[in-house]
Formats: sequence, structure tokens, C-alpha cells
Amino acid sequence: MGFTNRGAFLAFDAYFANQTEPANFFVALFTSATTPTVDTNTLSQLTQVATGNGYVDGGISVARDTTDWDSRVEDDTDDRAEFQIKDLVFTASGGPIPASGNGARWAALTTDEVTVANRQIIAFFDLVSDRTVSSGQTLTLQNLEVQGDTVP
Repeated sequence: MGFTNRGAFLAFDAYFANQTEPANFFVALFTSATTPTVDTNTLSQLTQVATGNGYVDGGISVARDTTDWDSRVEDDTDDRAEFQIKDLVFTASGGPIPASGNGARWAALTTDEVTVANRQIIAFFDLVSDRTVSSGQTLTLQNLEVQGDTVP
């Protein structure tokens, strides 16, 4: 998935205008209540899955390093850059994820504001269908990729 408009702005703002970049990123899970678009700016515009049973408010932290971003490619054939996040594992313990309500339909890469609702959406990923994880089971998000296309 490519950047949201906010994500592209944040990347350019940090690189070209030397603005502060987040110390970490997060990947959070969202229900199908609202479909994210390139115009989605903050986590408060989406419905995060219910917390508990192994899912924490705001999701899983992703560090700004070469371990958590385990694949970085300049693709001259398709004219884009591709950055891939390491595999992320959500493990349900003591009950299902989500703890109640609808399953996870979307994942989103966010910034790291302390107030989770204010975290900015950089990119989002379609999980294709609602996902519920039974206690003792895992949901693994593999090869989440952010692409930045160029215009020839």
C-alpha cells in the first residue's frame, strides 16, 4: 500500500524541512466500520478493534531501524521505492482478539503521539476480511509494504 496524503506529507516534511520524525511507528488494527482512504489523517477517524486479550491500544511498536524495516528496495523497473515491515504477530491470550465487537479488517501504520487517537495515519493495509483470533492463536501480518511511486 502506498502512503496516505498525510503520510507523504510527513515523510517529505521530515526529510526536506528537517521537521521531527517519530521515534517509533505503530501498526494498529481497525474494524470495517470505516474504510480508510488516502485522505484519512488520524487514528480517531477509524474504529480500532477492542483492546484486551493481547491487543493493546495503539497496536504494535515498529522501530525506526533496519531490523523492524527488514526490506528496503529501490525498484527501477516499476519506478518506486518499497519499504517492508518485519512480520508482526498479535497473540490472543485469555480470550479472543478483539476482546469484543467486530474483527480486524484493516491495519494502519501510524506515528507515535502519546494520545493514541491523535496518531497520524501514514499508510493502511487491507486484511481482505474481518479477522478474529481465538485465545492461544495468532494473527501474523506478513510483508506489510509501503510504496512510494515516482512519476516519470
